[in-house]
Amino acid sequence: MRVKRYVVDTMPDAMHSIRSELGSDAVILSTKEIRTGGFMGMFRKKKIEVVAAVENEQKQAASEKRELPLQSVPRAGVPKAYREAYASASGNAAASGSEPSRSFAEIAAALEGAAKKQGAVAVLEEKAVPEIPKEAFASSRLELTVPVMQPPAAPPLPSDQKDRPADDSVLNEIREMKQWIERIARQSSDSRELPEGLERLRVRLIEQEMDSALVEEWIADVLDAWNMDGRLWPEEKFEEALRVQVAGFLADRIGGGIAPDTRLLYVAGPTGVGKTTTLAKLAADQLFRHGRKVGMITSDTYRISAVEQLRTYASILNVPLEVVQSPGDLQRALSRLEGCDLVLMDTAGRNYRNEMLVAELQSLLSPAMKSETYLVLSLTSKSRDMKLITEHFSKYKLDKVILTKLDETGSYGPMFNLLNDYPLMLSYMTNGQIVPDDLLIPSGEMVCNLLLGTGEQ
Repeated sequence: MRVKRYVVDTMPDAMHSIRSELGSDAVILSTKEIRTGGFMGMFRKKKIEVVAAVENEQKQAASEKRELPLQSVPRAGVPKAYREAYASASGNAAASGSEPSRSFAEIAAALEGAAKKQGAVAVLEEKAVPEIPKEAFASSRLELTVPVMQPPAAPPLPSDQKDRPADDSVLNEIREMKQWIERIARQSSDSRELPEGLERLRVRLIEQEMDSALVEEWIADVLDAWNMDGRLWPEEKFEEALRVQVAGFLADRIGGGIAPDTRLLYVAGPTGVGKTTTLAKLAADQLFRHGRKVGMITSDTYRISAVEQLRTYASILNVPLEVVQSPGDLQRALSRLEGCDLVLMDTAGRNYRNEMLVAELQSLLSPAMKSETYLVLSLTSKSRDMKLITEHFSKYKLDKVILTKLDETGSYGPMFNLLNDYPLMLSYMTNGQIVPDDLLIPSGEMVCNLLLGTGEQ
């Protein structure tokens, strides 16, 4: 028997080559789409690999006989022909009691006999032709192993054998997959039914634009506590349990205002968040409520009338003001304000996306005395922007955060997202432009009331 492999662009090209070289009695054994050529795995072209076979005697006789036109075989007849060929081979193998192994000649003869009932063999589509493994062509004896028909499905195992492991490694993988599924299901709100009171609180947190991971963590803890107590909570108990979660979250994230031993306080942040007004509120608060002698410094010489705005506040509060433009000016200003208990410094607003502008603050944030650096952010900003701003300014040792424009928003989840992702302490909040009244020192209870919609600003 002669077996030959062709790599062509189209099936008509393959048929022409097979008929001219092997004759009209050749049998196509397999077709497969492959990719050839290219450079480093790219620009490879699609080709068709065709494997055909013919008996030697038939090849010699084919040169003497007139070529007969090929007749098309109905699509339904092709699988039937192969099934009959396989059945014949399987029957012979079963009779001998050995594993069936048929040569190409025997398979071709079986296929030819089955195909005569339907007509002459024509070109078979790829799906209808069994693929020959590449290892068969590399062996010294080219043989095709005919697959044995699968036996019918085995009856169900007895109950005492169902739990018997067939392979420990498979069971370990199944057990690990089950644990992952349970973990995902625990975090997925769609895979569980929450009590009505807890579901209402969950919706409230999502509406407050909190990160889903933090929401699911709190809800899962409350749900676990509810299950441990026998699922007998009244509706108001869910809010109490959630307040415990929020209080635990805020326990080490509330700053409590300016420390008594702080001598120099920097106020930094992006443009338009209200740094200058906030600085005036801090100065009035320390002057009137804490009795400290306050001085102010501004380096915001870029914004029109920024110095005049702070100078007006300094005049009203009767506190000294120094204007600096360089680190040398800062040292001279600090020397002139040496008699003050607290010096507040207003920095210029910077575009947080511009690394060069933000880096200019580094030269001004290196004092010798006890200092704190406050980042001022607006609650009207998006949660993602607040995180990006903090990421850029956190290179310069931020200590606490001041959140402004509390009165201009109804979403308080972004502050929790910020405190969850960065080691900042919430020190002040502002809810208006009145100096110094609209300055708040937040507490855990106040922030929790804002989040759950039960408190006032």
